[in-house]
Amino acid sequence: MTNSYAEAGVDTHAGDLAVELMKAAVSATHGPNVVGGFGGFAGLFDVSALKSYTKPLLATSTDGVGTKVAIAQALDKHDTIGQDLVGMVVDDIVVVGARPLFMTDYIACGKVVPARIADIVAGIARACSATGTALVGGETAEHPGLLGPDDYDVAGAATGVVEADALLGPERVTDGDVVLALESSGLHSNGFSLVRHILAGAGVSYTSVSADLSGEAAGGGSGAGAAGAAGVTVGEALLVPTRLYTSPLLAVLDDPALAGAIHSLSHVTGGGIAANLARVLPIGSWVEVDRSTWAPLPVFRVLSDWAGSTLESAEGTWNLGIGMIAVVSASQSAAVAARIEAAGIRTWQVGAVSTAPRDVTGFEQGAKGVNGGAVRLVGAYAV
Repeated sequence: MTNSYAEAGVDTHAGDLAVELMKAAVSATHGPNVVGGFGGFAGLFDVSALKSYTKPLLATSTDGVGTKVAIAQALDKHDTIGQDLVGMVVDDIVVVGARPLFMTDYIACGKVVPARIADIVAGIARACSATGTALVGGETAEHPGLLGPDDYDVAGAATGVVEADALLGPERVTDGDVVLALESSGLHSNGFSLVRHILAGAGVSYTSVSADLSGEAAGGGSGAGAAGAAGVTVGEALLVPTRLYTSPLLAVLDDPALAGAIHSLSHVTGGGIAANLARVLPIGSWVEVDRSTWAPLPVFRVLSDWAGSTLESAEGTWNLGIGMIAVVSASQSAAVAARIEAAGIRTWQVGAVSTAPRDVTGFEQGAKGVNGGAVRLVGAYAV
């Protein structure tokens, strides 16, 4: 009997091939600040530009895409999950007003299938390019016996920079600020354990075709999310990638005519609209988000119907059509909305900040350890 890494279930040759297949996509994200090119033990990034900052603050974020990977695996479709990862990580960085600099990724799998790994990383690279983020390194780890041959999980971390006096947050928010909603492309990457539970209970497969889901697209990205097809499969609707907000928001933040217009940003991920908005409001402030200002995307309505529940019951789980929220100066809110709309993202007012004394019983008050403002959703959703 012989013992080898291959006999233990680890194929280093497959790993090498996966690296070769992803090399061009990753290298395409590299600008002049990336030092050493592709394949080093550590990614190197020249931060000499930070010398021009008065007080540069580094912003960092790490995340994954949750159980959405289970749907990608079930459909053997892996070219969009990378955009989900970048959206979850990099769009958390822009929330504080920071510009992303670089990102690394980590893929754990039961068996390295080179084409599959290359598809995942190519999606990461495309989204990094779209957000101006260099993909400077990563790791693919084969875990036989821990993960099945077709199982994998993805995670990533990114770093950005913001000038200290340009930092966004609750301290900038004032009475009368306008709350703008930026449309999501669909479910993004949150609440998929609930999604899979609903489908199992309703006996619906990922390959089922639904005309009611035809408002969803298999593309996504930073632009519009509607396909307008006669019908799409459930899997296609669920795998619509997370919309990317970084570049359109940085364009607003960099525009001298809109200087100081954005006071705080909230990425609507786990916890839903109210909890995430409350995190970026000051203590003592409150917002009533008007449901009548938008109609949730078809995927949310269809899933709620299959679950035999209401949209309101999912407000703490799904984004329901709002992927990012901007709290902005009232005098510049129209200009900010127009600028973001010009980038292909529908943007509209859902409420306004108030600091007037009131009873906030029934409001979400802060979240994730943050003692923030108070938020609740009111009214009925538009149809």
